[in-house]
Amino acid sequence: MSRYKKSFGDKGEDLAVNYLKNLGYEIVTRNYRFGHGEIDIVAKDKDTLVFVEVKTRENFNFGPPELAVTKRKQHQIKKISEAYIHENNISGTECRIDVIAILMEKNKKPEINHIVNAF
Repeated sequence: MSRYKKSFGDKGEDLAVNYLKNLGYEIVTRNYRFGHGEIDIVAKDKDTLVFVEVKTRENFNFGPPELAVTKRKQHQIKKISEAYIHENNISGTECRIDVIAILMEKNKKPEINHIVNAF
């Protein structure tokens, strides 16, 4: 991955973290890695553990950012979420997976689309 792409993605994740904090979420961890995959953000929304996938794009050339969360990516996110739950001995806690799609066009305010319980 190019340095620009990584930096751009990190900016999107930072925006997502600030957005979630403003909604009252508690950020538990960022960039939880398991195997070949990663969960961008693990947060708590009151009593619910939330696994958040962040997708950031700078234009619509390849469609809106949320379309990058394919069925294959969804399956991977579910597996990594289950690994997090197992590794941290979590039980009896409601969990969900959200997607935060961010469009960061040049010279425009970023647009954030938060899809709660995305899949």
